Amino acid sequence: MAEPVALAALMIDAAVGWPVWLYRRVGHPVGSFARIIDGCERRWNDHCRSAGARRLLGVGTVLALIALASGAGWILTVAAGGFWPLLALFAWPGLAQRSLHDHVLPVARALETGDLPAARQAVALIVGRDVSSLDEAGVARAAIESLSESFCDGIAAPLFWLLVAGLPGLWVYKGINTADSLIGHREERWRAFGWAAARTDDLLNLIPARIGGLLICIAGMGGFEIMLRDARRHASPNAGWTESAMAGALGLRLAGPVAYDGLWHDKGWIGDGRAGATAADIRRALSIYRRACLLLWAIAGGIAWAL
Repeated sequence: MAEPVALAALMIDAAVGWPVWLYRRVGHPVGSFARIIDGCERRWNDHCRSAGARRLLGVGTVLALIALASGAGWILTVAAGGFWPLLALFAWPGLAQRSLHDHVLPVARALETGDLPAARQAVALIVGRDVSSLDEAGVARAAIESLSESFCDGIAAPLFWLLVAGLPGLWVYKGINTADSLIGHREERWRAFGWAAARTDDLLNLIPARIGGLLICIAGMGGFEIMLRDARRHASPNAGWTESAMAGALGLRLAGPVAYDGLWHDKGWIGDGRAGATAADIRRALSIYRRACLLLWAIAGGIAWAL
């Protein structure tokens, strides 16, 4: 039997998440990636440079992140000295089961009490879209979409790379995913500089997103047909798999027109169920999410037992 590092890391994360007191004292490791990316962007993403030069410097930023993250992962692995509980502690911050759950649940609670402003405020913490004009259904859909997409980014993908490549794989993924969230955008400011971050993140999520979609369908006891039909309707080559799986499992329509920075984007609908999502649907999505996470536990434990 191999060391159950991944399973133990999942258990620690589910038990304590990343406590507020710890965040206030030391921040979070992802914050270090964010500071590096922000520094590179301010120094190198100068629009006096040509688009080609900015794209090349964006590639350099991604390579630097890979080198730093893999080096840090290797140092932590050596420091653990083969003591697997310590390896699990070093992997724990790279997972976000508890954090994601604890950010989505307040949205449902606010909607259940009829407090739409509080629900908008809660959902604004987990989505990048404009929330000021969202009605109850729009808030609920936004929360469910974020939950389903982040199941890949926050749990399935980092766990996949932990199992494949150990701590270096986990922390390289977290570094690239952070870069994609900060600079991997299509707007003019970031299009050239963030190109490498976006494409690398797409590559690293290619397999985990499809595994994540399958697990949501299994956990939700349905949604396979909608997932296979609608996954490619999403602008992202990966996010559509988990989102369409959740839409199918819940019998909802997700995505649709949405505003970012005051501009409306006519995104297509995913799923063919109700568009009027409610707090109860968020609760159902969270139940599916918890079961999907338990399936990841079973996979991690099964791999450790088999090896």
